[in-house]
This record gives sequence, structure tokens and C-alpha cells, in this order.
Amino acid sequence: MNLVTQAVPFANEAFVDFTKEENRAAMQAALNKVKSELGQTYPLHIGTETIVTEQLITSINPGNTGEVIGYVSKADQSLAEKAMQTALTTFETWKKVPAAERAQYLFKAASLMRERKFEFSAWMVLEAGKNWAEADADTAEAIDFMEFYAREAIRLSENNEHMPLTPVAGEENRLSYIPLGVGVVIPPWNFPLAITVGMTTAAVVSGNTVLLKPASTTPVIAHQFMALMEEVGLPAGVINYIPGSGAEVGDYLTTHPKTRFISFTGSKEVGLRINKLASETAPGQIWIKRIIAEMGGKDGIVVDETADLEAAAQAIVASAFGFQGQKCSAGSRAFIVESVYDEMLGKIQALTEQLQVGLPEENFTTGPVIDEGSYNKILDYIEIGKSEGRLLTGGDKAEGNGYYIQPTVFADVHGRARMMQEEIFGPVLAIGKAKDWQEAIALYNDTEFGLTGAFFSTDEDRIAEALNNMHCGNLYVNRKCTGALVGAHPFGGFNMSGTDSKAGGYDYLLLFTQAKLTSRKK
Repeated sequence: MNLVTQAVPFANEAFVDFTKEENRAAMQAALNKVKSELGQTYPLHIGTETIVTEQLITSINPGNTGEVIGYVSKADQSLAEKAMQTALTTFETWKKVPAAERAQYLFKAASLMRERKFEFSAWMVLEAGKNWAEADADTAEAIDFMEFYAREAIRLSENNEHMPLTPVAGEENRLSYIPLGVGVVIPPWNFPLAITVGMTTAAVVSGNTVLLKPASTTPVIAHQFMALMEEVGLPAGVINYIPGSGAEVGDYLTTHPKTRFISFTGSKEVGLRINKLASETAPGQIWIKRIIAEMGGKDGIVVDETADLEAAAQAIVASAFGFQGQKCSAGSRAFIVESVYDEMLGKIQALTEQLQVGLPEENFTTGPVIDEGSYNKILDYIEIGKSEGRLLTGGDKAEGNGYYIQPTVFADVHGRARMMQEEIFGPVLAIGKAKDWQEAIALYNDTEFGLTGAFFSTDEDRIAEALNNMHCGNLYVNRKCTGALVGAHPFGGFNMSGTDSKAGGYDYLLLFTQAKLTSRKK
């Protein structure tokens, strides 16, 4: 296998063009292959052992709830402790493996995933309810993360360029980045491959060992990644695959005295709980646990009267309803100046009503939400919205044997309304009117979150003001607020959106390392 190295410039993985017949045929073949493998039982992976437990997680297709994706073994505290001890032992050898050698496992895995891109995407279509393009983007991002972090690990190990030191006569000084230890990786279900892969490989390529507790709604996709890493020869015990409940396994490992760091992506509520539990020092603990957290958002798009209104409407609809609004970057709010407000409402309504809801494997634009809990929560918010704003379109369940909800738009929503303040994580958009662009920015900023945002205008002075004053980790001008690319758009937010960890950025690996200065007299 010809492997890329750090000397080759990083380039983002290309997205598949599904307008081409050969790509549509390849995707259909992958879906058929994956469907023939449904219903299997998947074990835990702890070191060299694969363990099938009596308790199982049943993963179902959210777009066709009668279809079982697989049965996944469920860890308890005793198995979590076994995994911890395995990871601790493995860390003693893995931390000594040169970064360039660790990186080769990621390069190999990226190469194999690229060869099997349609198959990995097909798993997400069926288990996560993504349409073909959303699943393909997820797989492409997973490949990007592995390629990017592998290069970064090599760069940090071989160069002093990140933190050049002031020369001192008669001394040889060096700052190196050494691994932390054993970490708990808790990824979300909404990017079940990309974020799982990114969080896990960033940790292991930095020299740490990992306890991977995937989301309970998408554990089979995480197992496909685990199997891939075993296939490329990653030493046993570097990644330990231990699905389990957050209350039992998650809390146990978060409070464990040997846990060195917790890398989490998910809701604000769970992130704050992890932060609180990890802040308590357990008996025998000799460090402050490091928390790397991305906790969601209530993102929005601001449109002024000078903007390209057609482009702005398209961006608002794409940001709000891509993957059914189940992205932490989803643009669930829009603030539009009053002089173009009614015109924009018409454009947004028309574009939203063009979205077709249906089975993801048939590649409908809009699919299901992830599970029954999300389904009921979103429908409850829609009822709240009917009292807080004017329903433009949608507002109800959609047909299908799954968790389908109509793409829903509310107009005339006040900035302090629950629809504007609380993360719904579904296909619901709230629109508010502003007297001018400054008020629109103020309304945008009036939230406890601060992840992504977008500003539409052709006035350079206003754009400059927005760049300075819109308070979020990722701000885009004249484009949608979703779709961050590895290397180009380091991703992470402010306030209750998390620790601004900037996944896919040039300082991300530093979060999984500690800097050690060595000084030697010549």
C-alpha cells in the first residue's frame, strides 16, 4: 500500500458526485451489501479480548423502525474497569512509540476507508438516517481527520516551529509534546463516524490510549471504525471499545482516578455534568483532569437589506434543515432586517416546502430524526412554537415508518422566546425581525451559546463590524453556517458551546499532550 506522508500537503477529501450514474450505482451496491449484514451481534473490544455480554444495545434504523441494524454488547462498571486497566498497561508501551510510527496507522486507516467510502457511508444512511450526501460528507471528514492529525503528530514531534524557543548561549533547549495518559472518548450520534474518528485518532496519534464509549444510537458505525483500526494493525489496547450507559459507565470513568482526560461531544447538559464530575479529585488521583468539550449551539444567520437575498435564503434553509437540523452548527435562528423581512420569508418558505421527506436509503433530501426521544421532544417544541410565533410551514409529523417530522418554520419569533434560546436539535427554524443590521447582530448575540453564525451583506463596513462583534467560534460571511472543513475551518465554540477546542485545527493535538521543556548545558 502506497502511503502518504507528512511531506505531502494536506488536501480535503473530495465529496462524491451523486449525479453521476457510476456513483449512484456504487452507493446502491454498498447499501445492498450493508443490508445483507444487518442484525449481527457485536462484542466489546478490550485489549486482545472480544467480549459478548448478556445485556445488549439494540440499534435500529430511525427511518424504518422495524429494521434492526445490530445488537451491540453493553459494558458495565466491572468491564469498564477491565478496559481501564488494559489501557493503563498499554499506555506504558504505546507512549514510547515514535509519533511517525503512530501516524502510519492513521494513514493506513484513511487509505482503507477511502477505498470503502461508499460502504462506510451506507452504514450511516441506515443507522443514523443520513441522506447520501450527508453520509458521504461524514465519511470524507473522517478521512480528513486521520490524514490531518497524522501529519500534525509528526510535525509536533520533529519540529520546534510551533513554539520556537529563545536561544541561550551554552544551553540546548527543547520543548516537546508528550502524551497525557488514558482518556475517555465520548462521541455523539450525529456525526457517528467523523467525530468518533476525529476524537479518537487525535488522542491515540498523540500517544494516549483510549476508552471509546460510542453513542448508544449509533454503536455499529463506531464498531466498523474499531474493526478498521484492528485491521491496520493498531496494537491491542490502544483503543478499547466499550459501549454502555452514560449513567453507569460514563460517570464511572469520568470520576475514575486514573482517567487523565475526557473528550466529549454532545449536549450542554451532559457536558456540564462531565465537567462537574471531573472537577472532583478522587482518592489516588495525582492530576487535574483535562476536559475537551463541544456542547452544542443555538446558531443563527443575520441578513441585512444589501444582501443577495436568494443566496441568503438558500443558506438559511440548508443550515436549518441539513440532516434534519441535527447538527450543533445548524442555523436554527435567522434575524432579518425589516425592509426585506417579508420578501425573505417568502423565499425561505418556498425553499423549505421543496424539501421532500422520506427514507434515507432512497436518498430523500430530509430523513428521520434519530430516535423516539428526540422525535417527541421536537414535536413538543413545535407546539411551543405555535404559541411563540407564526407558523409558516410544516408543524407536524411526516409520513413514514420512522421518526419523520415536517421541516418547520416559524416567523415573528421574539428574541427571548424559547424557540430562540433553547437547542431543539431538529428540523425547526425560528425567524425574527430586526429594525436594522445592528439590532440583528444584537439579537444573534443574545444567547448562552456561541458556536457558529453567518452574516449576509454586501456592505464591507458592516461585514467588518460583524466580524468583530458576532460572538461565536466559527463565523461565516455570505455562506451557510454549517459545513466546516478540516484544516480550513477549525471547529469549536464559545460560552456554553464548549471549550473552543477547534477540532481540525493546528493546535487541537496540543489538548491531548503536555509540553515538556528540557534544557541541557553544552
